[in-house]
Amino acid sequence: MASSSGLVFIHLLADRALQPLGVQFRVGAEGVSSFEAMLAADLIETLSGQCTLLLSPQDAASLSPELLAKSQLAGCQVMDDGVLHVRQDAGTPDLLPSTQWIDGNWFLQPPIKPKGAQAASRVMALKLVQLVSTDADTHEIEDVFRQDPTLSYHLLRLVNSLAFGAPRRISSFSQAILMLGRQQLKRWLNLILFASGSDDPRAPMLLGRVVVRARMMELLTRESGGDKAQQELAFMAGMFSLLGVLFGQPLEDVVKPLQLGETLQSAVLQHTGPIGQLLSLMEHAGRMDAPAVSEDLAQRKLSAETFNLLMLEAVAWMLGMRQESADD
Repeated sequence: MASSSGLVFIHLLADRALQPLGVQFRVGAEGVSSFEAMLAADLIETLSGQCTLLLSPQDAASLSPELLAKSQLAGCQVMDDGVLHVRQDAGTPDLLPSTQWIDGNWFLQPPIKPKGAQAASRVMALKLVQLVSTDADTHEIEDVFRQDPTLSYHLLRLVNSLAFGAPRRISSFSQAILMLGRQQLKRWLNLILFASGSDDPRAPMLLGRVVVRARMMELLTRESGGDKAQQELAFMAGMFSLLGVLFGQPLEDVVKPLQLGETLQSAVLQHTGPIGQLLSLMEHAGRMDAPAVSEDLAQRKLSAETFNLLMLEAVAWMLGMRQESADD
């Protein structure tokens, strides 16, 4: 069995508002030296400004006094007893006054049925993903946007943001689709699928989980020498992999109408091929199965230290994306 030496898992926790704003480092006895290297990474300062960095009392006790002091200087806080609530069941957690953070798989349980505009926008977004995936004509995509004012608003706001540096404001759907491009439109629509409104309390944590997974699969593909097209496939596989959880239906039933290419579909549904194997790796990481992750990394000739730093990058990317959405 492969050694798990050097792995440090980064685990998302929800705050009292059910937002993914707690980043817990699961160090373990074999990850101490790697954790010290992570603290020296430039991204630590970025992360500490985006969220709360956390250590359990047990992990803090495994660190030397010097390393614990260094972690606290970098912004890590040691959780007090009683501040963490663990919940596995569906629904909004009932919290004690002392609770600051929520752990568990409550947000991966079947959803309470969405209502109203949220349900309509989610179905429309999935229909748009289907059209883009099958390379439909632009006018077909435009027609769907015209049926949903919420999606239309978000699309035009996105393309008119300063990030795109457009010399004039975009006011038509065809211009917006052309400027964004089909691949980026598909990626954005997947984010919209998960970023639903307040009717679904799972949404913020589910979005955080799926974005970190998708970005991490993209980064691992890049690290292994994959080209842009392979990186994009890896990202999309990560996003599609939790559509069944989002809709509360078998994944195969949700994915089938999308008419995905054989490589992407087999990766998502059967975990076959290089991208499917990456998806398995991320599922092992989600369960913090250190031996399985170490074995997967060894097969890819990637070190635990590389995995740790890429995970930092993926989490920072998710939090940055979240912040940009909040600022709009």
